[in-house]
Amino acid sequence: MKRRQLLQRSAALGLGSAFPKFWVLSASAEPPHGPDWGEQPADRTNLSPLKPPAQGAIPVAFLISDDAVVIDFAGPWEVFANVMIGNRMDVFQLYTVSETLKPIRASGGMKIIPDYTLETAPAAKVIVIPAQSNSSETVLNWIRKASKIADVTMSVCTGAYLLAQTGLLSGKSATTHHGSYVDLEMKFPDIHVKRGARFVEDGNLASSGGLSCGIDLAFRVVERYYGREVAKQAAYDMEYQGRGWMDPASNMLYAKARTGTEAHPVCAVCSMNVIKDAALTSSYKNKTYYFCSKEHKKQFDTTPAKYVQ
Repeated sequence: MKRRQLLQRSAALGLGSAFPKFWVLSASAEPPHGPDWGEQPADRTNLSPLKPPAQGAIPVAFLISDDAVVIDFAGPWEVFANVMIGNRMDVFQLYTVSETLKPIRASGGMKIIPDYTLETAPAAKVIVIPAQSNSSETVLNWIRKASKIADVTMSVCTGAYLLAQTGLLSGKSATTHHGSYVDLEMKFPDIHVKRGARFVEDGNLASSGGLSCGIDLAFRVVERYYGREVAKQAAYDMEYQGRGWMDPASNMLYAKARTGTEAHPVCAVCSMNVIKDAALTSSYKNKTYYFCSKEHKKQFDTTPAKYVQ
């Protein structure tokens, strides 16, 4: 029994025993009044709908390697897994893909055994690329090849770097975690980095902001395949009240770089909070700059004027 069915059955049994004559929502029934989303934000997207297959499921490949950030792939996984069309709950076929079948260690130490290698993975219509550590040429070539026949290749958070390294984002728009806007711009100047975007779509490529933004991009993909009502129903079933998937410009809180103070400085590269007494520092034009890591200090020291701007 799938987890969704188990939750629905448990809820029904619980309500039925407590209130024998109370109406209980069944697996196929609509909510009594439907999901109440209130006033809808303006639809800021204009990409054409995606065409689902006449029969069978939509294959979704989750590319993972060591240090893959759990919410980056688990969030979208749950979105696709909770889509229902009529009584069908197998709308999307979900599987993990890695360079080998060797178990990987995701963020927080989670151990995952990939379903397929790059060579054996089924052709995907949706590819999800979370933040992770492996950017080997073998992985990059797989993304390039698999994206040619995919409806959508989507990166989540700093998974945008992996997508950028393939060259597929060259000349296109993209976004990433707000702490990486400047770095992504500097490392890939041919990409138009959109700050404050919950997600960005450009052709068959899409990218989301950090972490939870991947959930909204996944809902957006569902919407493009099956319409807004189906996506809204999936969000309702998940008890997800975020509306970012309906308004990609809803991340504007992060559009402006965070600035620190003398007492509470931030990293000069990524704007993350740092502990003043423990942070690495550099001096430029008689001013002290702080860093969260050796890598960011090195980047700053190479071209300080760009980061000060």
